[in-house]
Amino acid sequence: MKKINLRAYYPDFYITDCIVEVPDEVAAVLDSYKHAEAAYYMRTYRHKAYSLDRGDSIENDILFVSLSPCEIYERKVTAEQLHAAIASLPDKQAKRIYAHYFLGISEAEIARSERINKSQITRSISKALKNIELFLKSRS
Repeated sequence: MKKINLRAYYPDFYITDCIVEVPDEVAAVLDSYKHAEAAYYMRTYRHKAYSLDRGDSIENDILFVSLSPCEIYERKVTAEQLHAAIASLPDKQAKRIYAHYFLGISEAEIARSERINKSQITRSISKALKNIELFLKSRS
């Protein structure tokens, strides 16, 4: 058995020293992880592979794409048109489109839950997509 200070391994969690006895294998694993982490930080320092985000949000500003008011409005109108098109579908088609595209349920799972053949679901979804396309074309 070996005594270790948990504060050395978890400085954010342990504010004061907390000495515990652990098996030698656990102490060896903790030491190996500590050495691996130190080696990682040294490699990033030597190769200058650290982040641009030094706390002044440079990296975040680069990665975050802000939308213009025009783009926000266009997305909202498109979403409203899509919801209106789905609402215009027959009930079964609308439920199947919602389950497949919005909830991510596969056609086979939908068929299993409705106790029908998968090909019927496939045909129903394709017909619904054509109806949505016709609805959107007639609106524009």
